[in-house]
Amino acid sequence: MNRRSFLHVAGVGVAGWLVSPQWAIAQNSTAPDFFTVPPLPYAYDALEPFIDRRTMTIHHDKHHAAYVSNLNRAIATTPELQGRPVETLLKELSLVPEAIRTTVRNNGGGHHNHSLFWSGMGPQGGGTPTGRLAAAIQQQYGSVTAFQEQFNASGARLFGSGWVWLVLDGQKQLQILTTPNQDSPLMSGAVPLLGNDIWEHAYYLTYQNRRADYLKAWWNVVNWTEIERRFTAAL
Repeated sequence: MNRRSFLHVAGVGVAGWLVSPQWAIAQNSTAPDFFTVPPLPYAYDALEPFIDRRTMTIHHDKHHAAYVSNLNRAIATTPELQGRPVETLLKELSLVPEAIRTTVRNNGGGHHNHSLFWSGMGPQGGGTPTGRLAAAIQQQYGSVTAFQEQFNASGARLFGSGWVWLVLDGQKQLQILTTPNQDSPLMSGAVPLLGNDIWEHAYYLTYQNRRADYLKAWWNVVNWTEIERRFTAAL
């Protein structure tokens, strides 16, 4: 095999790896649209060079779409769940019929997590938080820099795929936590404010296995105005 053929095969392999089996299944779904993928609030290349266009396109149009399609198919079989917000499904997961509970957990979590993820970033992102959120972070962690370092360390330590979060817990205190796979902080009674997706499909095309580099670069696109809005609403 010559070099050109190898690169072509390798490129197909990487693209196939980035597109989960769930996406392939979801393309054949004809379930009603109980839930839909929210459009990106910016262009696919708006977060470059920190997150590249191809990653954003695959991540939003294929991965997120797969979670929504699979969730819709599960809800279509269970009329009593139709019309419930995804937040309610995740908070009351024990009330979801056992036959579809894992599907709702994985795909409902994936849908909600990603919806927060897209709007939590922006092309005019970066900088530091302001207002009440900045004061709360400084009180809890000493400084914004110390908070970011602890957040990055938590994300770097998480084994396998998942998310790292800043949440408001039941006592209205800020807390950094991680969740595996597509689990949501809502499942444990916390309110997610800021979340970074640390599945490899979120960063591999640009950063390969350098998760720590991705975690550091990601702060350049954080939409602190939106995070402040969520914090104020949660209070």
